[in-house]
Amino acid sequence: MKKDIKKFLNPKEKSLECIKAALDKKAFDIVLLDVKKLVDYTEYFLIVSGRSDRQVKAIGESIIETMKKKNEKPLGVEGMSEGRWVLIDLDEVIVHIFFYPIREFYDLENLWIEAPKIDLSGIEVKTEKKRQPGI
Repeated sequence: MKKDIKKFLNPKEKSLECIKAALDKKAFDIVLLDVKKLVDYTEYFLIVSGRSDRQVKAIGESIIETMKKKNEKPLGVEGMSEGRWVLIDLDEVIVHIFFYPIREFYDLENLWIEAPKIDLSGIEVKTEKKRQPGI
């Protein structure tokens, strides 16, 4: 009898799957930071924005559902009920989904300025910075 062997994603693949899931829900201003040389608890921070609390929640749900289909269950999820800053801990990848004004306030990219940004030019990434809803 042959056993099913579950295939797990490496951290970079996991990040890319999260980006695709976020893009499916129209996330924008996507940044992937390589923090593996700066911290010992994860390898990547993925930071994305949504235009409303409902969109932030939808992005989070899309990422969680996509990762579950890939045999990757989150270790923890915070902020989903409020939809202003959702954090999804996927072990080697920590996803931050922000309602855009909250992202500007916390400015994680500046806080982690030493972390190299991963080039996402090969992926359809929306980079509409500081765009307000309805504009």
